[in-house]
Amino acid sequence: MARSKTPTRYETLEIEKAHGVAVVWMNRPDVRNAFNETMIAEMTAAFRALDKDPEVRAVVLAGRGPAFCAGADLNWMKKMAGFSFAQNRRDALGMADMLAAIHGLSKPTVARVHGPAFAGGMGLLSACDIAVASQEAEFCLSEVKLGLVPATISPYVLAAIGVRAAHRYFLTAERFPAAEAYRIGLVQEIALSAELDTKVNEILGHLVQASPSALADSKGLIGSVAGKPIDRKLIGDTATRIARARASVDGKEGVRAFLEKRKPAWHPEAKPPRGAKAGG
Repeated sequence: MARSKTPTRYETLEIEKAHGVAVVWMNRPDVRNAFNETMIAEMTAAFRALDKDPEVRAVVLAGRGPAFCAGADLNWMKKMAGFSFAQNRRDALGMADMLAAIHGLSKPTVARVHGPAFAGGMGLLSACDIAVASQEAEFCLSEVKLGLVPATISPYVLAAIGVRAAHRYFLTAERFPAAEAYRIGLVQEIALSAELDTKVNEILGHLVQASPSALADSKGLIGSVAGKPIDRKLIGDTATRIARARASVDGKEGVRAFLEKRKPAWHPEAKPPRGAKAGG
């Protein structure tokens, strides 16, 4: 995991950057990283800024303290109870925008999950591309027990666990362990608590070796192809995408590097071109 801390203006987050990776730490451990309007706004701003940062190749979302994220802050929920419908809708759109900023990032995202990931916390990890959980992690979609529904998080959770599992866990609001989260596809890896960072780093090691433009295009490809019928329109679209990739700078460099048995220019271990001066 990246360790060198960069200056931050955020109240509820800490951001570390190193070796092409940014780690966004939710930093409200006293409330188990439950989010309020400040954290939602800061998370949205942070991910949008990281999307534009050319030094960042991948982003990790993690939580300080004993929990990944326990969902909504109780004081925030009390305030929302007094809101009008219009105020509640504006507030809900803020959370929806946060999830969209995470899910729509052009760079790979990895959720590092430990402890509870409840309600909106499940939305956060589902909005990431990859989720790695420690064995003691626990999950719950608790909304119906509060008279609520997991609405803004539903597109991401449904995409992760499927309709059948959603029928159970949206409706029962029961807690389930990491092994069940793995079985239904919510997380792709489980690790011992002491080995959680090792597993996350292993995945990051693969991500930072890939072409940044190809990663962004591959994320777009998934969104465009998933659930679509295999018809002439889809076939034509996929042909256009690979033709565009082959003609791109990274596509040409990648193939050339493979044939020349060297690391491509974007690779962390790539050697500078002959004649290039160190540091310049």
